[in-house]
Amino acid sequence: MNRMLRLAMMTASALAVTSGAALADFELNILHINDFHSRIESINKFDSTCSAEDEGKGECFGGAARLLTAINETRAALAGKNVLTLNAGDNFQGSLFYTMYKGSVEAEMLNAMKFDAMTVGNHEFDDSEDALAPFLEKLQFPVVTANVIAGFSSKVKDKIKPSIVLDVGGQKIGIVGAVTNDTPEIATPGPNIMIGVDEQSIKDEVAKLKAEGVNKIIALTHIGYPRELEVIAKIPDVDVVVGGHTHTLLSNTDKDAAGPYPTMVDNPGGYKVPVVQAGQYSKYLGDLNVVFDDNGVVKSAKGDPILVDAKFKPDAATVARIAELAKPIEELKAKVVGEASEAIDGDRKNCRAKECSMGNLIAEAMLDRVKDQGITIAIQNGGGVRASIDAGPVTMGEVLTVLPFQNSVATFQLTGADLTAALENGLSQLEEGAGRFAQVAGMKYSFDPTKPAGSRVISVEVMDGGKMVALDPAKTYGVVTNNYVRGGGDGYDIFAKNAKNAYDFGPSLEDTTAAYLTKNSPYKPFTDGRITIVEAAAPAATETQTEAATEVAKDTASGGEVKTPDLPAAASDIASQPPVVEQKADESKQTTTSEGAESSNAPAASEGKHVLVKGDNFWDLAEKAYGQGILWKKIAEANPGLRPRALPVGKEITVPAK
Repeated sequence: MNRMLRLAMMTASALAVTSGAALADFELNILHINDFHSRIESINKFDSTCSAEDEGKGECFGGAARLLTAINETRAALAGKNVLTLNAGDNFQGSLFYTMYKGSVEAEMLNAMKFDAMTVGNHEFDDSEDALAPFLEKLQFPVVTANVIAGFSSKVKDKIKPSIVLDVGGQKIGIVGAVTNDTPEIATPGPNIMIGVDEQSIKDEVAKLKAEGVNKIIALTHIGYPRELEVIAKIPDVDVVVGGHTHTLLSNTDKDAAGPYPTMVDNPGGYKVPVVQAGQYSKYLGDLNVVFDDNGVVKSAKGDPILVDAKFKPDAATVARIAELAKPIEELKAKVVGEASEAIDGDRKNCRAKECSMGNLIAEAMLDRVKDQGITIAIQNGGGVRASIDAGPVTMGEVLTVLPFQNSVATFQLTGADLTAALENGLSQLEEGAGRFAQVAGMKYSFDPTKPAGSRVISVEVMDGGKMVALDPAKTYGVVTNNYVRGGGDGYDIFAKNAKNAYDFGPSLEDTTAAYLTKNSPYKPFTDGRITIVEAAAPAATETQTEAATEVAKDTASGGEVKTPDLPAAASDIASQPPVVEQKADESKQTTTSEGAESSNAPAASEGKHVLVKGDNFWDLAEKAYGQGILWKKIAEANPGLRPRALPVGKEITVPAK
């Protein structure tokens, strides 16, 4: 009987111990965002400002008003539980709200969301302390960044702390912040701020928190997913990493995600550290559930980002406030940023098929913005060019009409072989007038449009030591483009897959272009032969063919136009309905050159014959016969052996029925 009693007592004691251990577990829910980038208004699927029409269709994402609702509703669903809401930096840059208000609107919106802590991102330093200090002054929650070292005369002194300790559910939670080490190179902290090494700064602060008895520590970083995995998550006693900077979408359900949410990393201390990011531009709200044991070690971590879409109704009061704040932005659109000595050609038919002066302007502007970062080549997709600009004063509204997508400037490194492959992608859909055609700076290339897609590039040269030299397939080059293309948009998958050190550097493409116009005003538009259309030599050219080819060469050498295919109005774009920006300039002054012959001729109903005259080419003949120059191959195939742009005068050819 005594043995049974002792056994019962031991069993009860064991259950009590087990129960006590379970009760000691601490569950924490972390809501988080990163790389907000001034998306005060809602965005469309291309990350640019969503139109009222798309809003009505329920096709918009994010924006401050909708994100506020998502945070409030998610918090309400977690009522009675332990919740932290964290911001991993880069709230500046990306819309005209930042351009106009320099951070005060972002501060107002973030305060409404009631974050518990934030780290600064590199873009918070873009306008030095002059914008950062007032922003920090307005924030109603702490900012932690351990490797920001503010000097005695700094305006942000004491406004950025290395770490904080929060009481959540009776438990001490330490939060240590850090910003990317290269902030001085990619932003403008100013002379009174130093940026220390992220790893050591976090180590020092974690050791201090541990000495204070804090055993649950979150690294809130704006450093980038690769380094967060390789370095930050392996720092002793770091338990969770909430990151930003690389705009990385982690998810267990999205096929385009860069990795699982959370990504678990082995810490040398013998435990696993969950690492999370939540995409960009307020499109997602990170939602992480972490369970700690009694020693502050993560026992489990699970979750997934919440897509901030039409299921969240934008907060009405915030919508009204944003509309009020948007009124002065119309004045900004009217601001003159420079002058054009001639019309700048941004016509879609030109910029999607050959070198155009607007493409040169944008590419040169990007290259100029990052030339001190070892970047020597710029690529801009022709489809991202949406309009021309007439001669005379140039307004910000006109620049926004040309570049309405709120793209940011992005940099990376790529091999010469991959650059050639990227140019082939740009030429792969010439016949369809696709927007992937590559406008460039810091390089020259030639192509043969009559060759099959994938083999059209003839030659590529790059600027090296002040002169153009042949591209080295094995060499690695620094490249700048817009973030849409850098991420694989318009078929540039090779950038997304093979680019090294990829970074959406910023600022916005429209601001970069406007600043370049201001710097070079009055701006003289130009084309200089950096993109050349050539054709392989015919097997045996006749004397007449040679004469015709010589005439074409003379036209080209004297600045004449080489005929290229007309492009259909419905050619693929990077956006089907870009934001509408009023352009007060006289549209009649814009360059809208059409290269094909007039298309008033009725399409050919039956096969016919045509005697070639000087100046004929298959593009124009297809335009006359079918009303579409892109059908030139039909005529070429019916007349084998003829060069499309060096046709023998006097020869009779066949023109097939459409």
